[in-house]
Amino acid sequence: MTYRPTMNERVRRVATALAMVLAVVGLLGLAGCGGGGESPADGKIEIRLAHVHAADPSSEIHTAAVAFKEYVESRNPDIEVRIFANGQLGSEREVYESMQLGSGATCVISGTAILGNFNQRIGVLDLPYLWEDYGHVHAVLDGEVGQTLAEELRGEGFRVLAWMDSWGFRNVMTSSRPVTEPGDLAGLKIRTIRTPIYTETLRAMGANPTPMSFGEVYSAMQTGVIDGFEHGASVILANRMHEVGQHLALTEHLFGPLVFVYSDHAFGRLDEATQMLLEEAAAHARDVQRGLSAERDAEAMEALRGHGVTIHAIDTAPLAEAMKPLQDSLAAEREATDLLEKIRLAR
Repeated sequence: MTYRPTMNERVRRVATALAMVLAVVGLLGLAGCGGGGESPADGKIEIRLAHVHAADPSSEIHTAAVAFKEYVESRNPDIEVRIFANGQLGSEREVYESMQLGSGATCVISGTAILGNFNQRIGVLDLPYLWEDYGHVHAVLDGEVGQTLAEELRGEGFRVLAWMDSWGFRNVMTSSRPVTEPGDLAGLKIRTIRTPIYTETLRAMGANPTPMSFGEVYSAMQTGVIDGFEHGASVILANRMHEVGQHLALTEHLFGPLVFVYSDHAFGRLDEATQMLLEEAAAHARDVQRGLSAERDAEAMEALRGHGVTIHAIDTAPLAEAMKPLQDSLAAEREATDLLEKIRLAR
């Protein structure tokens, strides 16, 4: 069945989005709340680029944000790109909901998983043990599957400017209890993204999935509310999660592509030349970010070792084989079996 939010869900979404508008109005200043227009003070176009990662070059998202900013501003001095890192404009879902109202952020770089709240079919990109390597990801997202999903997201008010990489696959980090084989995950409370695909994946791996906002993970690890979490090495390093985690198990269960999304309403208000510039800038940021993927993942792993994190290689073959039926069922639930077949054929 096609997912349709209940009336209560729709009311809650609107209420959350309106709350975000009020929360960020002080940040927006003279730029107004129209999702990216001209400032009446100096006539400049202000672009507000949001993300939830630390403002650190070890973050793949922040690196892409900076590359986009530098490209745009170096070619058009009448455009200012302001980067709001660390979730300054709200959680990813709150940012997207505000963008649908034409408020808050003008654009955002995030994982694709959160967009499953707006288009269920995009969840196919986050299925467990789906991707072979970076080349497989690029071939799919730069091809028919990526184009199809981008067109569907336009219907939700989101314009995809670029598909990007996570710097490495997602692994499980734990505080004091090491995971050296798949069976060690049994019963562990592992934080994950608040989306069914991620929670079902961890449950199938034997863990106890514990969804929570990324900003809460550090303190939850410190206080023992959770036993661990799952993410890529670069994100772990950029957000200093090695301070609360001692062990990293190379489960490589999810890849988690990234996406650069612009408010379709705000984009439509721009002239053609500016639209072309932003598309070029997003493509440039994508290429810069992708070009660093393998190198930064390896560097992050070494840096984590240097910080005292013990990295455990485990046999993931049994997990990968066991996940095929889950891939099928999750894709079918999201009416994305056609996309799953195309992704598998692209290997």
